[in-house]
Amino acid sequence: MTDQTKIALITGASRGLGAALAEALSPEHHIVAVARTQGGLEELDDRIQAKGGSATLAPMDISDPNAMATLCRGIHDRWGKVDLWLHTAVHTSALTPANFVDPKEWTKAVSTNATATSVLIPYVSPLLGDAGHAVFFDDPKAGEKFYGIYGATKAAQMALARSWAAETARTGPRVTILEPAPMPTAVRARFHPGEDREALTSPADEAARIVAGL
Repeated sequence: MTDQTKIALITGASRGLGAALAEALSPEHHIVAVARTQGGLEELDDRIQAKGGSATLAPMDISDPNAMATLCRGIHDRWGKVDLWLHTAVHTSALTPANFVDPKEWTKAVSTNATATSVLIPYVSPLLGDAGHAVFFDDPKAGEKFYGIYGATKAAQMALARSWAAETARTGPRVTILEPAPMPTAVRARFHPGEDREALTSPADEAARIVAGL
C-alpha cells in the first residue's frame, strides 16, 4: 500500500448496501469498514480479499464519539486522508404511531441517525480536505404514517448533509446525496414484511450503479 492508495471509509459496512459498496469499491480503494457487527465485517473482509482487495476492519459504534475520534485519528496517522466517505449506517426503529413513540427507541434513533452524523462530519471533513467526496443516502419517510421515529431522525441527518453540501459547493469536499433503489435489505424487510423481494434491486447491482456514477 502506497501514499497514492485511495481510501474509502464506509460507515455501516457489515451488510446491505454498505457491504455491497465496499466490495464494489475494493478493486481501486483500500476499504476502511466500520460497523458494530464483527462477524459481518469479517465476512466482508473475506469477500474483499477474494477479489484481490484489502480492508481495515473497525468494529465500532458510530454513536460513540470517542470511538469515532479514535477511528479518524487512526486514519490520519496511517494515511493522512480519506478520498471517499459513504455513510450508510442507520438505526431502523419499529413502525409505530406517533402517540406511541418509545422514548428508548427515539433516543437510539436520534443518537445513530442524527447525532452521530453531526459528530462524524466534523471528524471526517479534515480527512476529506477539499478534494474528497462524501456520499449520504436518503430515504424520505418523514411525515408518512408510522414512520415518526425513523422519518424524523433520517430527515435530520439529511438536513445536516444538505447544509454541508451547500456550504462546500465551491470549496470542497464534494457532498452528494443519493436515493437508492428499493433493495431486499434487512432495513427494508423491517418496514415491508412479506414484500416480494425478488422484484427488488440487489444491493450488488445498486452498488455497481452508484459506484459507476461517482
